[in-house]
Amino acid sequence: MNALRFRRATIAVTAAAVLPFALSACGGDDNKKESSSSSSEAAAPPAAQSSAGGDASMTDKPFGSACASVPKDGAGSFDGMAKDPVATAASNNPALSTLVAAVKKAGLVDTLNNAQNITVFAPTNDAFAKIPKADLDKVLNDKAMLTKILTYHVVGQKLAPKQLENGSFDTLEKSKVTTTGSGTEYKVNDSANVVCGNVPTANATVYIIDSVLMPK
Repeated sequence: MNALRFRRATIAVTAAAVLPFALSACGGDDNKKESSSSSSEAAAPPAAQSSAGGDASMTDKPFGSACASVPKDGAGSFDGMAKDPVATAASNNPALSTLVAAVKKAGLVDTLNNAQNITVFAPTNDAFAKIPKADLDKVLNDKAMLTKILTYHVVGQKLAPKQLENGSFDTLEKSKVTTTGSGTEYKVNDSANVVCGNVPTANATVYIIDSVLMPK
């Protein structure tokens, strides 16, 4: 009888001693799993945040095939142009020298530089080269006509790319210019292509185009 009681007491003591270690071992595994899971979740970048950041960077930066020809540094670079008002910024871009000469001839440098929050559709030298020389010379020597054409390229508000998808805007010339497109492909008046868009200057957003716009 005493032997039986002693055996039962031994079993109970052994169980009491082993049980805490077993529970501790199980708890340790669970803690490791939870810790590992938390670490994995913390390390994984949120997909939505990454995607949103990518979209923002695309719409904030200049885009288009002709952007590659813009100088990488100096006053004519994107960073340089962003520091100057629009007429001055354009004068530092070699691809816009004909436009700058026309703006000077029309006496519009101060008008454009002093305007606030405007958009300029800026024809390249190649765009002006599409106009027969005799016609271009005639326009350049007629200040009233030249002013009318140049101010038709200016909208009195800053336009983001999204606004160009199906837009109609009043110009400084007083008639409207229309825009269509999406992504990084846009047209102005269904005739001129935006070849380098969303270029910032101190007081304007510039969309460089491959054709000269004519008021209707």
